[in-house]
Amino acid sequence: MDLQAVTAAMIAYDAGDPMRIHHFLKVHAFARLIGLSEGLSADLQEITEVAALVHDIGIHRAEALYGSSAGKYQEELGPAEAEALLHTLNAPSALTARVSYLVGHHHTYTNIDGLDYQILVEADFLVNLYEDQIPAAAKKHAYTSIFRTETGKRLCRELYPEVTREE
Repeated sequence: MDLQAVTAAMIAYDAGDPMRIHHFLKVHAFARLIGLSEGLSADLQEITEVAALVHDIGIHRAEALYGSSAGKYQEELGPAEAEALLHTLNAPSALTARVSYLVGHHHTYTNIDGLDYQILVEADFLVNLYEDQIPAAAKKHAYTSIFRTETGKRLCRELYPEVTREE
């Protein structure tokens, strides 16, 4: 899968919304770094990176239909949008199916069923903890309850040293 084509397609999809474009580019950068550092296979790395680029693709439809960008609406509406975009890029069906699944679950933090899913969640958290100006106590909770990969945990500690500070 041509990651450059996916990136360009997502920038065009979110044209006029620089906040969302910056968000998915940052999530992708962290997902790529975590995946490479954790030694993912080439196929799993590709799925992880594509999913990171398209993970929030349902936001615009959620806002239009529900007036909200809540995670549950993104999970409901995102998979069909991701499938349509990936179809236009001639993505393999297996990749499209897994990416669609990840888009439809990236705000669900139970029953994480693969390293691609875990890394997507961690990368999204690394960015959201900053963008949403999450308080220190909530960052600590995310660190202990969400992060599982060694690379994700290290990045979280390096970005947010307060996650391991004693109060």
